[in-house]
Amino acid sequence: MMKTDIVVIGGYGHVGSQICRILGAKYPGKVYAAGRNLSRAGEFSRSTGGQVKPLRLSADGPLDPELLEHMKLVVMCLDQQDTRLAEACLQSGTHYVDVSASGGFLTSLQKLDPVKHGFKAAALLSVGLAPGLTNLLAAKAAQELDHTEKIDISIMLGLGDSHGQAALEWTVDHLGAAFEVTEQGKPRRVSSFTDGKVADFGFDLWTHTAYRFPFPDQMTLPLTLGVPSVSTRLCFDSRSITTAAALLRRSGLSTLLRNRTLRSLAVRAFGRFRFGSDRFAVKVDVHGTKDGKPAAIEYGITGVHEAAITAATAAGVVLRLYEAAPEPGVYHIEQLFTLHTGGEALSLLPADADGSGPPFTYALDGATYWTRSTRP
Repeated sequence: MMKTDIVVIGGYGHVGSQICRILGAKYPGKVYAAGRNLSRAGEFSRSTGGQVKPLRLSADGPLDPELLEHMKLVVMCLDQQDTRLAEACLQSGTHYVDVSASGGFLTSLQKLDPVKHGFKAAALLSVGLAPGLTNLLAAKAAQELDHTEKIDISIMLGLGDSHGQAALEWTVDHLGAAFEVTEQGKPRRVSSFTDGKVADFGFDLWTHTAYRFPFPDQMTLPLTLGVPSVSTRLCFDSRSITTAAALLRRSGLSTLLRNRTLRSLAVRAFGRFRFGSDRFAVKVDVHGTKDGKPAAIEYGITGVHEAAITAATAAGVVLRLYEAAPEPGVYHIEQLFTLHTGGEALSLLPADADGSGPPFTYALDGATYWTRSTRP
């Protein structure tokens, strides 16, 4: 039986619904918005004029084998605690795309041996803004140098933007997190909202102090790009809120967010109140050598509505995988795609060295690109 369906788990959520709309316009009737709440899925389906269909599905339970027979591709928009669902997809020949920032899950899935586990399809990880476009920016900048020694990634999120519940909870849950990064080829333990560094995001955004945060791009790029030192930092467009978060961490009060009631209040506050704008920005600073001399290059992207660019990036890679998938295995976005820049415009291109597969270009509308370099 030919697999034709695309199932977006969390497909009626903030990001998932936008992914569904893009894919549903291209493949009407073949895209399913899946989740536990069939009523919400049905309501969303009706809002698309039936281009997207509803499906009741729990990401925590086993997948119906009959359902897997029809599923060509699954897009996961929810954080996963283990790899069972992804493994079931890959073993049945269903491609798997993950739109999450759960470093532990991504690392666990990446460690699975495709041959040993009998994978018949491809998993694509690090899809979205961060990880995702940050990975592609880092890879593009690193290609400009002969040797890359260090990559510093900075992310600015607009608190006036509308963020999904899952994204808000993930951010609050990690305000006091400790995590591992790679420095000079060795692991180092660091903490969220420490070790601030000034980042110039270009245009009229000026400079902001960004602090360490456990985005998984810094955990995977040392492996995919072979770079000895990678760090990722976060700030908000409201400097006062960024400073308050850093003070909360420094004082130790961030541990109070482990209390369920206080955590719920913090998530609600981030979701209800608009402290800033709807703009986002990401920037990579890459240091190394060019022609035997020290060199550095800065690449950046800015735009509005972080969820929209996340959805656009995810939809772009899904459209490519639907038509031309790689060999079975587990990949990160920078291993299969590259960024094409024309002026200030951005597009996704496949990274096929031989140009195999059908022609493909996907414009990332709404994002503006810039670069600066220091060359010998």
